[in-house]
Amino acid sequence: MKYLVTGAAGFIGAATCKKLLADGHVVVGIDNLNDYYDVNLKLTRLAQFKNHKDFTFLKLDISERSAMSGLFKAQQFDKVIHLAAQAGVRYSIENPDAYADSNLVGHLNVLEGCRHNKVRHLVYASSSSVYGLNEKTPFETMDSVDHPVSFYAATKKANELMAHSYSHLYRLPTTGLRFFTVYGPWGRPDMAPYIFTKKILAGDTIDINNNGDMWRDFTYIDDIVEGIVLAADIIPKGNPDWSVESGSPATSSAPYTVYNIGHGSPINLMKFIEAIETELDLKAVKNFREMQPGDVYKTYADTQDLFKATGYKAKVGVEQGVSELIKWYKDFYK
Repeated sequence: MKYLVTGAAGFIGAATCKKLLADGHVVVGIDNLNDYYDVNLKLTRLAQFKNHKDFTFLKLDISERSAMSGLFKAQQFDKVIHLAAQAGVRYSIENPDAYADSNLVGHLNVLEGCRHNKVRHLVYASSSSVYGLNEKTPFETMDSVDHPVSFYAATKKANELMAHSYSHLYRLPTTGLRFFTVYGPWGRPDMAPYIFTKKILAGDTIDINNNGDMWRDFTYIDDIVEGIVLAADIIPKGNPDWSVESGSPATSSAPYTVYNIGHGSPINLMKFIEAIETELDLKAVKNFREMQPGDVYKTYADTQDLFKATGYKAKVGVEQGVSELIKWYKDFYK
């Protein structure tokens, strides 16, 4: 099967390419290789596949309409896994234009490419951040997600709405995946696990938001990729008996669905930091501070819908996951 993976040089994108290639698929990966974080890290992720006969990389920005249209026409993909986006909650507060270009215009270009070229299934990255001001946990896909607390989260909610309109109008099967705090080897330098590891090793002070009283559903990268690939194999068909009044907002009469993809067991932020300290055999210098704009107190995924559809269940616990992260970090940065 021929896959397009957008954001192929990214943390989740590169890991997804690796899994698809191992499963015997043909993969075309695209990425704009922007400098939001270290481009060398992105290039090194891609270097893993440079001699693979079934992998092609193209430097391409998903916000470029004509280039995206040409790509879809030339390649004729069976399935698309759309992971490219401008990431980061806090950066969206400072630079919302980047999110409009990539997450809204780029997402539309992917939808248009799928629609005009008979793509069998579009799987795309949403985010746990769509739950915003919700306080009831665990977060369920039945819940309302109409009150985001960052523009990044708003763009991800918009992605789900845009996907539904294409599923309804053009019968394009779409699956949105709400990722919960992904970490592990090759991770993003702007995310807490990487930042904490780097600063603790250097003896620098780490900032701990809400005085440490925060909970995250930390999910190891291999578990996330397993869920992505499983979800790609389950093409939504739509339920003719579904209605707005009685049905879940995560399903539809159209071939559309949304799943949570997380570990399903939130960890206190201080416990996660302790796991890093234990693995490094170092104590962090800590600066406790108030909750930051765009942050949420707790994320916690109910993954029952994904389990029922695919059998997905996260397997890697925090101790094992942190151990693998630290091992990779020390090796990569010598």
